[in-house]
Amino acid sequence: MNIDLVLAAQVSSWLDQDPDPVTREQLAQLWQAAQSDMSALLELQDAFRGPLEFGTAGLRGALEAGPNRMNRVTVLQAAAGLATYLVEQGFAGRPVTIGFDARYNSEVFAKDTAEVLAGAGLIPLVFAHVVPTPVLAYSIRHQGACAGVMVTASHNPPQDNGYKVYLGDGRQIVSPSDVDISNHIRTIGDVRNIPHSTEIAIVDGKVISDYVASTTALIDSGPTTIAQRNSIKSVYTALHGVGWETLCAATRASGFQDPIAVNEQRDPDPAFPTVAFPNPEEKGALDLALDLATKSGADLLLANDPDADRLAVALPDTSGTWQALRGDQVGSLLGWWIIKRAKLTNDKVAGTFANSIVSSMMLEQIARAEKLKYENTLTGFKWVSRVKDLRYGYEEALGYCVDPQSVSDKDGISAALMFLELVAHLQTEGKSPWDVLNELALLHGLHATDQVSVRVTDLSQVGTVMTQLRTNPPKTMGGLKVDQIDDLSEGFAGLPKTDAVIIHLGGSSEIEKARVIIRPSGTEPKIKCYLEVVVRNSDLAIARVRADNELQELARDAQPLLAEGK
Repeated sequence: MNIDLVLAAQVSSWLDQDPDPVTREQLAQLWQAAQSDMSALLELQDAFRGPLEFGTAGLRGALEAGPNRMNRVTVLQAAAGLATYLVEQGFAGRPVTIGFDARYNSEVFAKDTAEVLAGAGLIPLVFAHVVPTPVLAYSIRHQGACAGVMVTASHNPPQDNGYKVYLGDGRQIVSPSDVDISNHIRTIGDVRNIPHSTEIAIVDGKVISDYVASTTALIDSGPTTIAQRNSIKSVYTALHGVGWETLCAATRASGFQDPIAVNEQRDPDPAFPTVAFPNPEEKGALDLALDLATKSGADLLLANDPDADRLAVALPDTSGTWQALRGDQVGSLLGWWIIKRAKLTNDKVAGTFANSIVSSMMLEQIARAEKLKYENTLTGFKWVSRVKDLRYGYEEALGYCVDPQSVSDKDGISAALMFLELVAHLQTEGKSPWDVLNELALLHGLHATDQVSVRVTDLSQVGTVMTQLRTNPPKTMGGLKVDQIDDLSEGFAGLPKTDAVIIHLGGSSEIEKARVIIRPSGTEPKIKCYLEVVVRNSDLAIARVRADNELQELARDAQPLLAEGK
């Protein structure tokens, strides 16, 4: 089997410079297999197809050899490119904070990054142990850093890792910074020529204590008493991630009971042995926690993803059956509560409420009803966090920013405490979050959401789907007429251009309006389709049936659109 000379040279160069004996051996074996095995050759070609690009959440990829994978060579090049960019921006001699989670190689990648940044004349501040992503985001402004790096793949499978970059404002990078950094990375050659230094400062525990104190101050400013908070019984799972210690410290300092931990998932474990995918949105991920919540008689269940920047919530309904809330439900409840708690403390809510385009339209209704500013953003918290005067922002994928003055990113720990506070207050009124969701549905219409996605094996399939959708768009979906199609690749409502299409559907006698959004995932090889139906009816039971039926019809009609590339 013939292997082209360019690929052969790339493999040889990689084997020469890779400092990791594990990935060197893996690549050597793959190279040998590719001489006679077509599947091995295809895998090799994909590994060297091109460098990883900064996506919605920075770099992410499988832990293997090659420029299209996550490994020490890739990280060293990324760190060198980032260092060049920061020095070019005039930040030589300034600190850069570096955090890491408990995934395979995370600490190694953090150390490599620190040594490269130090070699470039920057001052790396590296956490001594694993930390949640929100703590890293908090530490950037708290320590006056010019940038921050978090080594994490968030909720991706165990074989992945990633690299999230923030600038000095504590927000994730966007264009043109991401493009400039990528361009610098491409200029980095053999990693053995990158200057290194071991002049590294270690971040002590005070930063985490300060983060906990900041989160506690947020709750102390609210309307609940310590006695009310202490009455709430919660179950918590970290999904084998790094959230437990920080969340427990924050709940304790805020006067809540210690959550009842799902012990099998409490401590960090990069193998994620009890879940197929360490994502609280995935089916089965919360099974152990739901079982414990049922047995313990808890008031609510809280779950963080492995790096604790996302929050999932489950509650018992009126029949005692536990149900996980959708991200849009949690997002609407937290938005409602931020307004409500301000009224209860005679405070004024100032600033802007925001969520991403793929999130529910309910938050806009809540904000407008209170005459508050509202903005829609592109998908990804790097956009939500950049809303001017942000007061509260969320995205449907379980990301919530309830305290932007402290953390300009999604934060699953402060959001968990805010939701605990919400439940504590509602219990004093003999109510539950379900009651609030019903009140919001009666006031603004029932906003029902769902999602359909297709995982692809070849990224070219994504382009085929999106091209077909633009050239041959549907005329109807779910029995509703297509009123308007917004192609975000051409720009829309002042938003930056992005690869997404919004299909607006007209209403019917039963449905006020509906919307379908299709976009490629920024973090996984998927095409995602977001569905929303708005139904107004004073009988919410009837409204839910109508909304569920319509969502099923929309999902049915969306599947062929997503499968075009297969």
